[in-house]
Amino acid sequence: MDDTEIKKLLKKAIDVRNNAYTPYSNFKVGALVIDENNNEYVGVNVENGSFGLTNCAERTAIFSGITSGMKKINVLVVVANTTEPVSPCGACRQVMSEFSDEKTIIILGNTNMDYKVMDINEILPYRFKL
Repeated sequence: MDDTEIKKLLKKAIDVRNNAYTPYSNFKVGALVIDENNNEYVGVNVENGSFGLTNCAERTAIFSGITSGMKKINVLVVVANTTEPVSPCGACRQVMSEFSDEKTIIILGNTNMDYKVMDINEILPYRFKL
């Protein structure tokens, strides 16, 4: 995947980020998942007054994909308005690992179009798997 392709994917995640529901933190996150059949699913973070019920953008996109029949993540992109490329939380990393393998491309980005490309073993070393 080259720089031009990655930036197109980042742009999609940046665009959907505007739909995030973040009345408490105002920290908007957007995510894009591409499955094994090149179907695309987007997600945003959705906050809740009971903070433990908040859902991250990455999990929202993954759950949308699973709902539509996705079995495997080929590419996952996540972006936020951060200085460096945004880093997923631990819960998201574990959910990502459930539907990823060593070929899954994970792109961490920000709204300045800075990015870092990783694989599941880099983002979650010694991950739990059955």
